[in-house]
Amino acid sequence: MTQDTLASLAGVRKRFGVVQALDGFDLSVKRGELLAVLGPNGAGKSTAISILLGLQAADEGAAELFGHAPQDIDGRRRIGVMMQEVMLPGVMRARELLQQVASYYPTPYDVDSVIQRLSLDNLLERPYGKLSGGQKRQVQFALAMCGRPELLFLDEPTVGLDVQAREALWKVVRDLKHEGCSIVLTTHYLEEAEALADRVVVMAQGRFVAGGSVNEIRAHVTRKQVSCVTRLTAESVRGWPEVIQAGMERDRLQISTRNAEALLVRLLREDPQLTDIEVKRAGLAEAFTELTSPSTREAA
Repeated sequence: MTQDTLASLAGVRKRFGVVQALDGFDLSVKRGELLAVLGPNGAGKSTAISILLGLQAADEGAAELFGHAPQDIDGRRRIGVMMQEVMLPGVMRARELLQQVASYYPTPYDVDSVIQRLSLDNLLERPYGKLSGGQKRQVQFALAMCGRPELLFLDEPTVGLDVQAREALWKVVRDLKHEGCSIVLTTHYLEEAEALADRVVVMAQGRFVAGGSVNEIRAHVTRKQVSCVTRLTAESVRGWPEVIQAGMERDRLQISTRNAEALLVRLLREDPQLTDIEVKRAGLAEAFTELTSPSTREAA
């Protein structure tokens, strides 16, 4: 492991009965980056993170955290963790939980500064068990960051949050990264990865599928989205060889294609009055769908 690599998996395999959760999976987390790990349900994301955290052992391969085994206490004091499934004492108040968790770390943030940073004042004296799902996630995020971690693991951090709370959490995540914290993010919200990630790893069926910046992941996908106002219907264009998918959204025809130029020529030929044309390259959502589809993996 190099000095710039904080955590890594190399050739890791993990089986649960007949299920191969990880199949020779490699992963590295670099200093100063926000790495988003994406994959459909059952891809192996949570298993990979659990092995990096020392919560599970690999059947084969190597896992390192700050150059040592993930179970090493010195490394564990340098991380913060927010898992998707969390069990905390329901009778303890949010402030008590923060004070307790902060006490485990050598140089934690001041608890009051964390409270102010995350606007948790109105939750502090309420028992954790009485909080809503979204409020519990906010407290869990505070617990993950309060130890001033060098490496922060966030597993689906904004599930259950409203739009305003999600954007507020995104701001703190960006600030933490700016302050030097490296972050591993697993999320089902692809717009979250698109907004935050420096690097993306896509996995499926326990294997590495693709990795790179958001733009590099997009480049794996050849399709584009064409939108226009036309008298043509979705049904009338679905049989064209240039068309992958077609549908109507309000008064606009939306077409997915791998040959936008040829499609535009035919659209204009069929409807010279066609207007308001928009052509967009694939977003991360389209790239994710194509990269993790069974047909793509079999072709690879």
